[in-house]
Amino acid sequence: MHLTREEERVLDGEEGEARRKAMEIVVALGEIYGAKRLIPIASAQVSGASFKTIGDAGIKFLEDFSSGAKVRVRTTVNPLGLDLKRWESMGVDEQFFSKQARIVGAYESMGLEPIYTCTPYLSGNRPRRGQHLAWAESSATVFANSVLGAMTNREGGPSALAAAIIGKTAEYGLHLKENRAPKVKITLEGIPDGLVPLAGYVVGKIAGNRIPLIENLDLSLDHHKSFGAAMAATSAVSMYVYRNRGGHEKADASQVEECVSVPASELRDCAEGLKGEDRWDLVAIGCPHCSPAELRGMAKKLKDRKPAGGSEVWFCTSRHAYAACPKEVGILHKFGKVICDTCMVVAPIEEMYKTTASDSGKAMVYLPTLGKQRASFRPTSALLEAISR
Repeated sequence: MHLTREEERVLDGEEGEARRKAMEIVVALGEIYGAKRLIPIASAQVSGASFKTIGDAGIKFLEDFSSGAKVRVRTTVNPLGLDLKRWESMGVDEQFFSKQARIVGAYESMGLEPIYTCTPYLSGNRPRRGQHLAWAESSATVFANSVLGAMTNREGGPSALAAAIIGKTAEYGLHLKENRAPKVKITLEGIPDGLVPLAGYVVGKIAGNRIPLIENLDLSLDHHKSFGAAMAATSAVSMYVYRNRGGHEKADASQVEECVSVPASELRDCAEGLKGEDRWDLVAIGCPHCSPAELRGMAKKLKDRKPAGGSEVWFCTSRHAYAACPKEVGILHKFGKVICDTCMVVAPIEEMYKTTASDSGKAMVYLPTLGKQRASFRPTSALLEAISR
């Protein structure tokens, strides 16, 4: 891989140990994947922010790394393990909070913005078409590549942080146009109401490690958000091409190796298979984080109803969306907790709950594993009916 003289100086440690370590990570990945050069990035999104997922070893890595390191591009952060303002009401203990605070301190000392969300594109970090990024959040990389037309691989937390410090990433994978061609064509013959997340769940299982070209995918931006998140959770790919109005990639089917049709009945069968139980300790909505439009829509449906009780309720969102909808947040707070900075996947819910219902296809993958939950899928409308009367 060719490095400029300036890049070689960084790698030789002439600009400090922190930047040398960061360059070492970026270059090592580039050499592994056969990159020819480094390219500038417009922004980064760093994962590995919850103490639950990175533990004490992760804290040590970040605190060691943060000594002298500063990011060179706009950098936002994935959800933490708690709401920084309402962590006690979530049931999180003080020891967890203390560890989480050290992670927050390390990131902020390096200049990362205190925006803790999986939807940075809804909180100001919204890339333009054709821009190169180093994003680590799986659902966000899919949205950036597929809907916004930006270019990013699914980075790991350390590599995204290293790229942010250098301001560059290695040019391989989805940074190259020739690697963004779809290899499998999937025709959705119909998506029943409320099952968009499961359409993504099923498409991901079919796609595997192949970029899919999806026929008949005419979704709102919020539906693309939930569709892509589920697809990323059940596959190894970080983008899809959709043949309908608004698709940013040319729908070139010349490299398609297989064509698959998905009838609506298959999505209903998937919903039945993920139905789980009918009584839950927790109802969790917002994976990925709820947008302002989603908060407003749920508040509108609940405003004339009363809480049903029986389950704890979390509406997970970003601080940006929370601040944008004060009236609607007030309505939702009557039915449960509107929490920011975190979500049901990376919060320590296993310490508090055993059964969780969600409208998220992504959550159906991670709740049983990371959260040790008996998970139940329900469409959003069904969950709103369940928590109200």
